[in-house]
Amino acid sequence: MTQLLPVAQNDLEQLTQRILDRAKAQGATAAETSVSASTGISVNVRLGEVETIEYQRDRSLSLTCYRGESRGSASTADFSDEAIAQTVAKACSIAKFTAEDAAAGLADKDRMATSLPDLSLCHPWGIEATEAIDLATECESAAREFDARINNSEGAGVTSHVGTRVYGNSHGFVGGFSTSSHGISCSVLAQDPEGAMERDYWYSSMRDASDLESAQWVGEEASRRAIARLGARKLTTRSVKVLFPARLARGLIGHYLGAVSGGAQYRKSSFLLDSKDKKVFPDFISIREEPHIPKAFGSTPMDGEGVATYARDMVTEGVVQDYILSSYSARRLGLETTANAGGMQNMVVAAGTLTEDELIQEMGTGLIITELMGQGVNALTGDYSRGAAGFWVENGEIAYPVHEVTVAGNLNDMYHQLIAVGSDVDRLSKVHCGSMLLDELMVAGN
Repeated sequence: MTQLLPVAQNDLEQLTQRILDRAKAQGATAAETSVSASTGISVNVRLGEVETIEYQRDRSLSLTCYRGESRGSASTADFSDEAIAQTVAKACSIAKFTAEDAAAGLADKDRMATSLPDLSLCHPWGIEATEAIDLATECESAAREFDARINNSEGAGVTSHVGTRVYGNSHGFVGGFSTSSHGISCSVLAQDPEGAMERDYWYSSMRDASDLESAQWVGEEASRRAIARLGARKLTTRSVKVLFPARLARGLIGHYLGAVSGGAQYRKSSFLLDSKDKKVFPDFISIREEPHIPKAFGSTPMDGEGVATYARDMVTEGVVQDYILSSYSARRLGLETTANAGGMQNMVVAAGTLTEDELIQEMGTGLIITELMGQGVNALTGDYSRGAAGFWVENGEIAYPVHEVTVAGNLNDMYHQLIAVGSDVDRLSKVHCGSMLLDELMVAGN
């Protein structure tokens, strides 16, 4: 594994300690630094021809120095001694001129991760460019040959990245770990006899390349989805039940998580302001943060401040249990960090018992959303309005595809209007969630 990593973790740890020693020598009362190195390859093929081959090799170093309650930050991508000396000097100099902030400072020393569990996050692929090209070509060929109605392609891609991050601070803490991510994707266009065209895509993304779906399956799934959208119609404006499939339902939960983040709470820019201990969802909704799931994209043994991560309840029977806090946002709110500097970890929504097909039958008549467009979500009020496409359902069965509609509501109401969560949990992001069926959402069309 270490042969495929751009820089050995031990070397980054030694570099981190040298940076902290320099900061102390220049008068910093406290300091913290994050050092990372990553490498990767990305290949794109379109219509059987190679469009792009990109090799990526990145390094980054960020440093924050404190002088009492004042702080200064600087960063660089150059690991030379001269660049590091200049970066440390800049950070310490800036700290002399910034205003004091009582919430600033390192995370508490007793919260540091004393041991880092192995979460199986790094599985280098070692794929060469020629192999990646062959795989992308296989994926696109499978899509184009799947059905005669597939008349064009936006291409297929293969990506592979691996990297190491080390964090250290003047508490004496230095720790790090390596991660990997790999993926295959494909996007194609289908055309019906009347000349109308629709596009769709599919992908597979994993920490371990051996867990990826086959290139052929990804290509064929992209074609199946594009063909299914042919003959799309518009709808008249109406209020109906709406089903968000798992990969879109996680977005609904994402809006909730953003609203209960520490930054949104202390800035008072959240539609769920002061929502702790309040009921936001129906009784059947529970959410847990699980940062130690092996191979998961949201897993981490420590947060961005070196604080040990831990499992906790976020929502229990619809009631908000906790916020998402870094040390800074926690201090602004008079609370303690929840080990979320750098963002949330795996948020697991309790799965229901119904499959997606059973949820469609439960819906009876309504709209399945398969694509959302635009950014029409107001984080302050919770107002929700987004362009959408999908399928109209009658008598528990898909009747025809739909496009050019807008779904609208308010997230506060939408969360309370949840009818069920499916058993078809999507685990390809930091939010693990099944499909979600909502009651009476406004769908605007003709």
